[in-house]
Amino acid sequence: MPVATPERSALEASLYDSLCALEIPPGVTAEPAAPPPATSPDGARLAEMERLFDVQLASRHCDLAARWLRSQGKGYYTISSAGHESNAAVSLALRPTDPALLHYRSGGFYLARAGLGGVHDILAGVVASTDEPISGGRHKVFGRHDLAVIPQTSTIASHLPRAVGVAFAIGRAARLGVASPWPTDALAVCSFGDASANHAVATGAINTALHCAHQRLPLPLLFLCEDNGLGISVRTPAGWVQSAYGQRPHLRYVSVDGTDPQGVLEATAELGEWVRTRRMPAFLHLRTVRFGGHAGTDVETAYRTPAELRADSERDPILATARCLLASGGHTAHSLAARHDELRVRVYDMAADLAARPQLGTAAEVMAPLAPRRPARVAAAVREVPTPPASAPLTLAQAINTTLAELLAERPNMLVFGEDVAAKGGVYGVTKGLLSQAGAARVFDTLLDETSILGLALGAAVSGFLPVAEIQYLAYLHNAEDQLRGEAATLQFFSNGQYRNGMVLRVAGLGYQEGFGGHFHNDDSLTVLRDIPGVVVGVPARPDDAAAMLRTLVASADVDGTVGVLVEPIARYHTADLLQPGDRLWLATPDPSAHVPIGTARTYGDGRDLTILTFGNGLLMSLRVARKLQARGVYARVVDMRWICPLPVDDLVREAKATGKALVVDETRQSGGVAEGVLAALIDAGFTGRMARVCSKDSFIPLGDAAKLVLLSEAEIEQAVAHLLAGV
Repeated sequence: MPVATPERSALEASLYDSLCALEIPPGVTAEPAAPPPATSPDGARLAEMERLFDVQLASRHCDLAARWLRSQGKGYYTISSAGHESNAAVSLALRPTDPALLHYRSGGFYLARAGLGGVHDILAGVVASTDEPISGGRHKVFGRHDLAVIPQTSTIASHLPRAVGVAFAIGRAARLGVASPWPTDALAVCSFGDASANHAVATGAINTALHCAHQRLPLPLLFLCEDNGLGISVRTPAGWVQSAYGQRPHLRYVSVDGTDPQGVLEATAELGEWVRTRRMPAFLHLRTVRFGGHAGTDVETAYRTPAELRADSERDPILATARCLLASGGHTAHSLAARHDELRVRVYDMAADLAARPQLGTAAEVMAPLAPRRPARVAAAVREVPTPPASAPLTLAQAINTTLAELLAERPNMLVFGEDVAAKGGVYGVTKGLLSQAGAARVFDTLLDETSILGLALGAAVSGFLPVAEIQYLAYLHNAEDQLRGEAATLQFFSNGQYRNGMVLRVAGLGYQEGFGGHFHNDDSLTVLRDIPGVVVGVPARPDDAAAMLRTLVASADVDGTVGVLVEPIARYHTADLLQPGDRLWLATPDPSAHVPIGTARTYGDGRDLTILTFGNGLLMSLRVARKLQARGVYARVVDMRWICPLPVDDLVREAKATGKALVVDETRQSGGVAEGVLAALIDAGFTGRMARVCSKDSFIPLGDAAKLVLLSEAEIEQAVAHLLAGV
């Protein structure tokens, strides 16, 4: 419905007045000449500049309309692209099939790819409307599946590692013949700000790209740094971006001024073709301005002088495009100002219409794309390619190794990578032999950077691959946790299920290593993984469960786009015995068709006196304690939870009710440990029997025998059992 558009803001009035005041360049007639034929070079250039002008104006009006919507109580927090509209020229110079991961100020880029119809997309995001085409009202993001724009919600540069992964996957897919959503000659483009270029995740991603280029690995990636000279209120030192990235080996650097639209078009086209044909990374330094403050209530007059603001207004990229159109002879200042107002009315009408559209109304609607589960299809996928079972019982490490080998043979698009996983076969030999079986294109070592490992997995997962990445130790995951939390877990949520990054992350972790320890090799904290919505976390203890759970996670990644983490207890990798030396009761023969549904537990025994709920190393200790209790006439059933996200709540409640007494044996720390969630789940389910927990101490793990002083012990479990049975 048409609305009375509001009065012009100061920023808009400045632009409009400047358009009206533009002077005809010397040698150009005051009246618009007949346009050149569209098929001529001059006609094509004019049409391109007209399109650029339209999308730049539309982007500016979207930002101003967003402010108006917020002033009316109809819009929400948004970051403006005003002043950055020169990035629209970058978009026009690239192909619409090049996958793009966009900076939050890349509104012009998005509209250049989406056309003026993209105004609806941006404003629907501002008002959190379910009509918004990528997130469905969950966030204002630039993204559309049909436009090859992968949505990013990061306010820093955490999307750069994924962009490196996408570029890597483009070349690797062509080499392996894996079906990819991107053309074989595509390049990936990612945009970010000058302040974000200083972030560790950005410098790490760029370093990874150069590391690949140094090895002559195909990596067609265009880094687009939109440099407005500010990070909120903090100035970027003059010349810093060029100093930091202008002379990097294996990185071609080009700088261009956003006030030269033809220069931006030509520089991008040439640099894009260079990236596309050389299959190497490049850095386009786009010098821009920023209008209207950082975001929200930020008032830039608090830290910028009037002279600075006036100087920026003279560098408005929209005025620069308008001058080019005047110079073409096909437009006048009046016609350009009129076009400004035509688009203004169109944008504000759209804003008013969208402000009345529905938003998400229930928690179920909000969470629908978060973690879809189709267990029947996952189970069927596990059993699709039966493999003969192993001929002899295996250790945990052997079971994982054998299963990875089988999965690589069954799934041509599966990749296995991480630190030391290829030639060495991992620190503990878990991936030994996979390189010779599957080849270096599918099993390979990465550089020693966990953020880049996860970024590679994220990029590969949206590019046709099923990545199985390894983090060498649980403590090292904390260096890169945001790649799981902010990137992997959010993609389905903020794309309404249109994009997925199904992947499996294997992590060697937990304590109890003998003779090799300390905090970094015996980290027992799983807290960081337990509160990421949608991420599935499994902790296998027995070899047969490890094999089946790995198959389940791989199938779930394929079927549902699940982000799965398998935390493998290091101390159990090579365990053979359970009760006494030589009994070999910890070995098992995995069944390749076996499936462990996500969120299901495994019960040992049917004792009626006590239920022990545990996982990981706690299973071995609890089974030993249960045998000792049996000798004293106390019969316990031991439940291996196997999954800690989501917890197997139904199984835990059923087994706890069977005895009326539940002891949670938790090898993680008392504060923030798994037991907290288990006890809360029992209470929420109405369990009224006795409950207790026994955990490791709230301490980092020291070296040597001192580790035993803070890690949970069998003696402590026995003592906790005695207290629970006695009602203490």
